[in-house]
Amino acid sequence: MNKPHAAACDQNREVIASVLSQFVEGRSSVLEIGSGTGQHAVYFGARFPWLSWQTSDLLEHHAGIRAWIDDSGLDNVLAPIELDVRAHWPTQQYDLIFSANTLHIMNDVEADAFISRVSGCMHTASYLLVYGPFNYQGQYTSQSNARFDVWLKQRDPASGIKNFDWLRDRAKASGLECAHDFAMPANNRMLVWRLQGGDKGVELFSSAAAQP
Repeated sequence: MNKPHAAACDQNREVIASVLSQFVEGRSSVLEIGSGTGQHAVYFGARFPWLSWQTSDLLEHHAGIRAWIDDSGLDNVLAPIELDVRAHWPTQQYDLIFSANTLHIMNDVEADAFISRVSGCMHTASYLLVYGPFNYQGQYTSQSNARFDVWLKQRDPASGIKNFDWLRDRAKASGLECAHDFAMPANNRMLVWRLQGGDKGVELFSSAAAQP
C-alpha cells in the first residue's frame, strides 16, 4: 500500500525528539497513543533504538502504521494495538507515554477519558508527554491557533484546542500533576505529566511559569 504521510510529522519530529531525549535515559518502554500515520513511531524508534515503541490507534489506522513499520525494518517498533480512549486501553505499564496532535481532534468526553484513564498505564517513575496546541486561561496563544481552532470546528464542532487549566484540573482528579510545560515552535507545547508523588526528576513549575 502507499504509506500515509503527514507533512507536520516531518516538520515537528526534530523538536519533539529534543524534548523526548531529556526523558529517555534509563527507560525501555514507550506507549504512543494515536500513532496516526506511523511516521513518528519509526523516526523515534530509529533515534532511540533501546526503546520498545508500542504503537496504537483506532483500527482504521493500523494498516498505514504497519506499512511504515514494515518499511523501516526496525524491530523495536511494535505493531499497533487497538486503543480507543473511551474503551480500549492496555493493561501494561510503560516507562513513557507519548501522544502528539491528538487532544485537539478529540471532543471533551474523549479528552476527559484520555486524562482519566492514562494513569492506569503508568508507574511511579513514568512520564506522559503530550504535544500540540493548548489555550491558557481560555485564551489562544496566537492568531494562528485561533484560525486553526476555527478550522477544527468546521470539520467537527465537538473538537477543538483544549484549555490547559481544564486539563490540569482533570489530571489532578486522576492523580496526575504537570511536571513541565515546554514551549515548542509553531505555537505548540509539550506538556509533561507524572503521577502525583512520583519521580521528582524534573521540577514542578508554578502556575505563573506555566503561562506562555
